[in-house]
Amino acid sequence: MASNTTTGHQESEALKAYRKKQKQEEMKHQVITFSLMILLTIVSFIAVAYEEFSRDFVVPFILLLAVVQVAYQLYYFMHMKNKGHQSAMLFLFSGVFVAALTIVALMALVSWS
Repeated sequence: MASNTTTGHQESEALKAYRKKQKQEEMKHQVITFSLMILLTIVSFIAVAYEEFSRDFVVPFILLLAVVQVAYQLYYFMHMKNKGHQSAMLFLFSGVFVAALTIVALMALVSWS
């Protein structure tokens, strides 16, 4: 009977060590992603401040960086990469699709007028 409690204790310690390692990995990914967000923001500011870039380049470039940031933030900071978030992702991306479709439709209506 003593061996059962020893085995249970060892499993408990192994589980604690595994969870601690998982949390450390998660924190590492959070810090890397946050650093990337800061870097993308700095690149956006540099693109605007650099007078050699034309406005025709800067506006789409900043919009592209914004889309990248939103994707990273949803995936890492909103924990969309974790299991069990499939329905939230479905609703979120459905809303993005409807919004994009609406914008394209309105732009088409304005351009045909």
